[in-house]
Amino acid sequence: MLFIVPTPIGNLKDITLRALDALKEVEAVFCEDTRRTLNLLNHHGLQKRLFRYNEHDERSVAGAMAWLRAGRSAALVTDGGSPCISDPGRKLVALAREQGIKVTALPGPSALIAAAAGSGLPADSFIFLGFLPRSRGKIVKALAAALALNKTVILFESPHRLKKFLALAREEFGPGLTAGVAREISKIYEEWIVGPIDETIARVDAAGDVKGEIVVLLRPPEKARGGEEDAENTEYGQGPTLP
Repeated sequence: MLFIVPTPIGNLKDITLRALDALKEVEAVFCEDTRRTLNLLNHHGLQKRLFRYNEHDERSVAGAMAWLRAGRSAALVTDGGSPCISDPGRKLVALAREQGIKVTALPGPSALIAAAAGSGLPADSFIFLGFLPRSRGKIVKALAAALALNKTVILFESPHRLKKFLALAREEFGPGLTAGVAREISKIYEEWIVGPIDETIARVDAAGDVKGEIVVLLRPPEKARGGEEDAENTEYGQGPTLP
């Protein structure tokens, strides 16, 4: 059996009771970095057999599958957050399901969800782009398609590319964008910047060197929908909400 176990994105206390139970129960833990995972296990007084799982190494994937096919249990973790969400794991999960191995996914810490909730931007529906490609043309194409849906767009960015990315977004999509930067969520130096993109750029520039893990949120200018939204609500039997 394979448990997909989210791990803390910062504070080591940000782990669920179910996650701890799963880590206690399994016979092994597949992880990105054995040192990071060992630190987490030690913090919670757990001792487990650790295997480094490399999504891009066929031998690593095959070894993990051999372990599971032998009827042994394992937890799949990453350095922080939920496996398979812009982190390794998808290939192993897909193979396990194809071969009839039971897979259980536990809910838990996610930088994506924390950023969406803490930004103050509309998040009833949003677009997640993960890590964008490196070329400017592909970045612009991906952002244009996402922003055209008039929803909040969330993505991961590296600290040394953050300023360049914000400048690109401002140049291509104008000053009407709202931009948010959530840095080091759940860690000691957690920082939030949300506002018109020009203000966000100014605050990021004033901070000097950017460090840590970054989540970026972009929101296009609100479009006047008025009667169109009212018509849609009426069609589905939803009248105006009383105060």
